[in-house]
Amino acid sequence: MTLKRFGVSLEEDLLDSLDQYVAQNGFANRSQAIRFLVEKNVAEQKWQCNHIVAGTIIVMFEQKRKDIAQQILAEETAYQDVVLNSSQYFLNRNYCLHVTTVMGEAHRLTEFADRLTTIKGITHGKLSMSRAD
Repeated sequence: MTLKRFGVSLEEDLLDSLDQYVAQNGFANRSQAIRFLVEKNVAEQKWQCNHIVAGTIIVMFEQKRKDIAQQILAEETAYQDVVLNSSQYFLNRNYCLHVTTVMGEAHRLTEFADRLTTIKGITHGKLSMSRAD
């Protein structure tokens, strides 16, 4: 059900930023962008609570950095209460993609993902979660 309410106002500089965000991200209009941002914010707030969620943490790094794989394993051991599985894929001669499947309280998974993605030498890291309770 879509409910329309009017009367929302924004300062000019904030409206300019919104228009720029719409253009950069390919939204059809401001309403679509605002809807996306609100939904994203609500989801992120839920992630900080104690809901049980399941998801994946992906990190990418140069495979010549063997120390990174060891650090990832150490973190997975420290968070073994939420780790379901992990896999490592060699994408080419340079990069390795490590995927960890997780389930537990949202704040714990966020904490774990922060530990993994901030390992020195990680070139990309991302946590994706969905509510599982």
